[in-house]
Amino acid sequence: MIERRIRKKIFDNIRELYKISCCVNKKAVVNRPIPYAGRVYNEKEIINLVDASLDFWLTAGRYTQKFENLLSRFLKVKYVSFVNSGSSANLLAISALTSTKLKDRRLKPGDEVITTASCFPTTLAPIIQNRLVPVFIDVGLGNYNIEVKKIEKAISKKTKAIFIAHALGNPSDIKTILDISRKYKLWLVEDNCDALGSKYNNKYTGTFGHIATLSFYPAHHITTGEGGAVITNDGALSRIVNSFRDWGRDCWCESGYDNSCKKRFSWKFGELPFGYDHKYVYSHIGYNLKATDMQAAVGVEQIKKLPGFIRRRKENFLLLYNGLKSHEHSLILPEWEKGADPAWFCFPITVKERASFKREELTAFLEKSGVQTRLIFAGNVLRQPAFMNIKHRVTGGLDNTDIVMKNSFFIGVYPGIERKDTLYIISQFNAFFKEQSR
Repeated sequence: MIERRIRKKIFDNIRELYKISCCVNKKAVVNRPIPYAGRVYNEKEIINLVDASLDFWLTAGRYTQKFENLLSRFLKVKYVSFVNSGSSANLLAISALTSTKLKDRRLKPGDEVITTASCFPTTLAPIIQNRLVPVFIDVGLGNYNIEVKKIEKAISKKTKAIFIAHALGNPSDIKTILDISRKYKLWLVEDNCDALGSKYNNKYTGTFGHIATLSFYPAHHITTGEGGAVITNDGALSRIVNSFRDWGRDCWCESGYDNSCKKRFSWKFGELPFGYDHKYVYSHIGYNLKATDMQAAVGVEQIKKLPGFIRRRKENFLLLYNGLKSHEHSLILPEWEKGADPAWFCFPITVKERASFKREELTAFLEKSGVQTRLIFAGNVLRQPAFMNIKHRVTGGLDNTDIVMKNSFFIGVYPGIERKDTLYIISQFNAFFKEQSR
């Protein structure tokens, strides 16, 4: 009772402090640049964060369980594993498919995984780290997703999986990809890190394939600071993911709990003595990729705001789309599939090859005007220093991927951008084109 009163007093002080800091921050941001992304939060996230820290349960705990349950309900998916980043989620998703527990279906060194070279590097990295061979297919201009018509041509006897991202929040043609994966009995992994809340045929992306990943880095749809998740409807895959996440252990007890299986000292594994403590049996060569309860505490409040965040992203996107249509003679504006309902991560733009200016001229103008820009991640990842000499295969060329590398960029639509900010962004595009016409 005393502890509850003390906590309440602390939380009241946080509310008061937040009000004061808001007033200070509003005065400080009069001439701030318009960022491409950022955190959107209020005192509730801070209160949860402090509440979790007062528990001093420094690993996964009550908030983690609550956050995973909220995500599960939102996405209508059975299993959610909270991890320390979206990149770790990608590593776990691919590593899980190499498990010996999958028997004949497991991925083995030398097996091929179909993906794209226009990507974030940690979509590709787990393929290489697990000694698999990436098979690269080009992306479409405007949608930046895998060209699905080329997938079947890329399949060989060694092909065992497809790993696609819903680029920048824009759903891929997931129905066609799903049909191909079923036809050839391929694993389908969705990198949904940029697309939380996007839908295809009224179903959330990330819930179509065998396994999918999410990121909660501050630039994404919700944030836990650092953080990510692996999601699946397959209980066996979920258990394997958690094993790789938790040092590779065979035990599935939650942190702080013992003997969930009621057979802790009654198992026989490998060449260990009968009854060796199940908590110290390792069935995979794993990692420690767990997140903390303090991160989950922030996520619990963030996910409550997610529907509003998605709505704001769509509003900002539509305002930009309509405002920039007059410049389509020089710019490729975003395109999306019929049946897709994107929760946009950003607003991607490609400067046409025949335009009278280069991408760098436009982005330099915008940056000087206080509008942040970013390139589309790694461009063509095969031209990045770390990936130039990897073992790989390309089907059908990567012409569009090279165009993305040379001519594409994006600007922000995140919920912290107000209508007046978006109108200002449009005005700066107009100013640039007016200057070009002189």
